Amino acid sequence: MSFLIQPDSPAQPNRCQLFGPGSRPEIFEKMAASKADVINLDLEDSVSPADKPQARQNAIDAINNIDWGTKTLSVRINGLDSEFWYRDVVDLLEKSGNRIDQIMIPKAGNAKDIYAVDALVSSIETAMGRKKPINFEVIIETAAGLAHVEEIAAASPRMRAMSLGAADYAASMGMQTTGIGGTQENYYMLGADGNHQLADPWHAPVVAIVAACRTHGLLPVDGPFGDFSDDAGFTAQAHRCATLGMVGKWAIHPNQVALANAVFTPSDAQLAEANEILAAMEKATKSGQGAAVYKGRLIDLASIKQAKVIVKQAALISG
Repeated sequence: MSFLIQPDSPAQPNRCQLFGPGSRPEIFEKMAASKADVINLDLEDSVSPADKPQARQNAIDAINNIDWGTKTLSVRINGLDSEFWYRDVVDLLEKSGNRIDQIMIPKAGNAKDIYAVDALVSSIETAMGRKKPINFEVIIETAAGLAHVEEIAAASPRMRAMSLGAADYAASMGMQTTGIGGTQENYYMLGADGNHQLADPWHAPVVAIVAACRTHGLLPVDGPFGDFSDDAGFTAQAHRCATLGMVGKWAIHPNQVALANAVFTPSDAQLAEANEILAAMEKATKSGQGAAVYKGRLIDLASIKQAKVIVKQAALISG
């Protein structure tokens, strides 16, 4: 282990982030009543340029007037290459109360992007006397974002989470696909029998995001799965990302909330096995052994760390 110990991620449930366009205030109450851990009111891609001022005001009204319970409440601002983002930040922080928890910064390309938003947010907080600091989540959805993923993760003490935006990432990388997430039919190898074996084209950015987040104590989150009629495809991608270390996934449709929660909540069987591993290692340690056999396989000190990840996640979700 390095002398520089990686910090813990924020202790907040983040199994599902439910998105809703700021231009559709009629759905906000339903979002608040959902089982999603995080709510993202969107001012960016899902809102047309002509509707952005009204969407911004809708989000402010919702922050001030809707009971969001214990959910993390986030607003995705517009990109820093647009004329809208500064007004998003100013109006959100000057006109809404302390209920807003987080700002989501899209298409982050380097640490300077985060610095720019941080400077504006810090100035407004000081001027307004806001006592509750605003946190940041960023979306990695460009080639530059992936190339600078670690410096982005370390860019500000406000940083809490990082997501993969598959669609814009694919466009930025010049990928020959119009699908948002999931396997792609032309990304395959031929098996020994000559049949296609599909692979995961998002594996590399997912691993890079998880590594950067774990290094700097952030929550790594998978982004959207575009085909909201394909429950099996959504679940398969969520399982792959959970296995690689991500803690949750976006939902762009209410039906995806339960799917994400199911995948990123440790099952009773997973929790039971983790506790059994901890018990087996405790017994081995008391007898002076550094390893033990559990269900026919070797477990050791590293197994304790793995098991504790599951136990900690289950405890966080349960209360």
